[in-house]
Amino acid sequence: MMAVVTGGSGSGKSAFAEDKILSLGQGKRFYIATMHPYDEESYKRVERHRKMRAGKGFETVECYTGLENLEFPQDAIVLLECMSNLAANEMFEESGAGADTVEAVLRGVRKLKSQVRHLVIVTNEIFSEAASYEGDTVRYQEYLGKINQKLGEMADQVVEVVYGIPIWHKGGKTGENAVE
Repeated sequence: MMAVVTGGSGSGKSAFAEDKILSLGQGKRFYIATMHPYDEESYKRVERHRKMRAGKGFETVECYTGLENLEFPQDAIVLLECMSNLAANEMFEESGAGADTVEAVLRGVRKLKSQVRHLVIVTNEIFSEAASYEGDTVRYQEYLGKINQKLGEMADQVVEVVYGIPIWHKGGKTGENAVE
């Protein structure tokens, strides 16, 4: 089973995704951390997420680029957080895929999906802003948009978290804020 969890900053998507993983039964749980901390704020965010996961049985695997190089046991339950960071890392880091970001990320997701029992991917909804961007930011939005669309196609479930409330767009249970 593959689920995609999206939402804006501070929407509650990370907590929802962790709860989703915990609801998927027993198994070896892995957390793929994609945020490459580079300043005080990012280190604080990483620490906040570590505290959220504490005691939940996750083994953390840091992966900033090269998702397709990871190997997991077949019965693994995997939480990848966050696709937005992974896409940026692939685009801008020296070891990243650059112009091949979309395909590199999707190859990695396809491999993970075929390799593990359950995969939950967190991504950001960044497309509702009224601001106008240029250059690399526009390219980043384009790449992440393409990735998110493909993830939605590949996923068994797609859920958007708004104000801590899950809104199911695909594969949700009847009566759970399903959007038709």
